[in-house]
Amino acid sequence: MSEKIYGDAAFRRQGLFGSATENTYSGALSFMRRNYSRDLTDVDVVVSGVPLDLATTFRSGARLGPAAVRAASVQLAELLLFPWGFDPFDDLAVIDYGDCYFDAHNPWTIKDSIIQHARDIINNSQAKMLTFGGDHYITYPLLLAHAEKYGKPLSLLHFDAHCDTWPDDDPNSLNHGTMFYKAVKEGLIDPKTSAQVGIRTWNSDFMGMNMLFAPWVNENGIDKTVERIYETIGDNPVYITFDIDCLDPAYAPGTGTPVAGGLSSHTALGILRKLENLNIVGADVVEVAPAYDQSEITAIAAAHVAADLLCLMRNRKVAGKL
Repeated sequence: MSEKIYGDAAFRRQGLFGSATENTYSGALSFMRRNYSRDLTDVDVVVSGVPLDLATTFRSGARLGPAAVRAASVQLAELLLFPWGFDPFDDLAVIDYGDCYFDAHNPWTIKDSIIQHARDIINNSQAKMLTFGGDHYITYPLLLAHAEKYGKPLSLLHFDAHCDTWPDDDPNSLNHGTMFYKAVKEGLIDPKTSAQVGIRTWNSDFMGMNMLFAPWVNENGIDKTVERIYETIGDNPVYITFDIDCLDPAYAPGTGTPVAGGLSSHTALGILRKLENLNIVGADVVEVAPAYDQSEITAIAAAHVAADLLCLMRNRKVAGKL
């Protein structure tokens, strides 16, 4: 930036790079104070929200997740990020695109609305998407659009308490527990090169996915988990989806289907921060339901996950691999 911006940089910043000085408790709540824009010129990463929770099977409320994650990101925009020690926006051009519009009163149109939202971004630019849910169903239409762009099958790196591969052969169903059953059946993802991390609910058929169950991760630690992820995915194009209920409810109570025995924030972030050699084509963070949160700790955890994903992409760009 040619001059220092003080306050409301989401509206006032003239370029795509750099950070500004803001009061953390005020101003426009874009994600990490990035420009609100739909101009995709020279953009590396597009942040957007999909405020859907019509596919939940227990507690609703994730429609308010994108707003909560944006609000929780204010402190992350204030200092150099830990443990990276850099401002990712010195090198990575990121905009906040706002939210996907869909007609919640005409649910059978929602899938196509999300697909088109993603197509409008990734087919008209070289930008990667970082999407905030909303419930986890949103990953299915996002995968459909990403598989069109990057080729199928993709690899999937899935952080969650639930495998989301329960059988569902209804093409019109909205269900946040069956998306990856459909994704495997439709050839969108390759289960042999996909990993599910933190799972602690049972399914009689995990559909050939590589399962890194929560007890195994907690007992074997960060480095062993990262090693297994790289062994599984290799250099394949990978989509990362992070359901915040991967974290134990002690660290993320504000979610629709909490399950005890999960990962700590330390463990989950420690795994993510070692994944910069993955060929990431897109990512999302889902299932933040602020009505059940306590002191915003779930939204804060989700914002940290999202910020670390941006740092991975920044390092890929600096290495010439984004």
